[in-house]
Amino acid sequence: MGRTNRLSAVAVLPQGLEAAGSEELTDLGAHSVKPGRRAVSFEADMACLYRMHLQARLPFRVLRQVASFPCQGRDDLYDGIRRALDWERWLHPSMTFRVDVTGTTPGLNHSHFTALQVKNALVDAQRDLWGERSSIDLDDPDLSLHLHLGRGVAQLSLDGSGGSLHRRGYRAAMGAAPLKENLAAGLIRLTGWDGSSPLVDPCCGSGVLLIEAALAALQQAPGLERRFALEGWADFQPELWEKEVDRARQRRRRDLTVPLLLGIEADPAIADQARANVEAAGLSGIIRISTSPFEDETLPDGPGVLVCNPPYGQRIGDEQELDALYSALGQFVRREASGWQLWLLSGNPKLTGALRLKASRRIPVSNGGIDCRWLQYDIR
Repeated sequence: MGRTNRLSAVAVLPQGLEAAGSEELTDLGAHSVKPGRRAVSFEADMACLYRMHLQARLPFRVLRQVASFPCQGRDDLYDGIRRALDWERWLHPSMTFRVDVTGTTPGLNHSHFTALQVKNALVDAQRDLWGERSSIDLDDPDLSLHLHLGRGVAQLSLDGSGGSLHRRGYRAAMGAAPLKENLAAGLIRLTGWDGSSPLVDPCCGSGVLLIEAALAALQQAPGLERRFALEGWADFQPELWEKEVDRARQRRRRDLTVPLLLGIEADPAIADQARANVEAAGLSGIIRISTSPFEDETLPDGPGVLVCNPPYGQRIGDEQELDALYSALGQFVRREASGWQLWLLSGNPKLTGALRLKASRRIPVSNGGIDCRWLQYDIR
């Protein structure tokens, strides 16, 4: 790939998944990959950028950078935006748009005010060209723009997804404190589980950890069933896009014999939600959901992997009750899971003490703004 064809882009990620996200993007063909905070910058040609949207599991968004200019205030911003793209080609008044802003620069330290300046520059440019202007659409815009301010520079990007990439479409049923699909996919990636050993979630909730694990093992692309904003870009290449769609479809493994994938959920209503999600994801024959307390289950001989996102007491669950839950979980694991690994998402170190197990790894991640640790335990 010649450097001349490369675009600059940024993948926005859950905090804590920057290194795993960098690996995933490299696997998909990205170059010059640099992890930052909650983001990874990279270079890619258009085919690779399309591939990211279809196949990447970890990002919330993939932003294609289209302009960068010095910006010390509102006048610089207004002029820079008007010159940033050929707006006659990219934003006809019949199209809708939205603007999202991150970062600050002197005189532009409120994202809402900054977004308004960007909007004013665009609609003034449209009025000069056509005598009419586009409407704003926050939910389903034809063109989604992202501006980042920092160190005296403004960077304008196009958001190719048109809605967060974590939404896979299989999840109508949400638990009380849902784990986002891309975070679940990243947590599974960090375990190193590759589909060759049993995977069990003893408090499976809506089943998202197991679903994301199964989809990754089957290499089923998460973006095949959705429409993307990039399909409306002025330089969209339909033939190249179709080639990447076919490539993503071909990757799905039909030959894979998946071992035991078991979700255990004591609450019958939540277990039914998990089954509905499993069915919507096309995984009914692959993931089994058991309605029972985990204490009643028997695990096959190891090796195997347990994954678990039990309540932390911050959103759901009373702390004393939860103390008993963690204690019972620790007993179950010691009794049943010799030779297994347990990976547990902890948002409350006091509760994980009740497991009476010693973690061999602690990976900091953010789950919906809660500072958590993805803890690895090797069960002897």
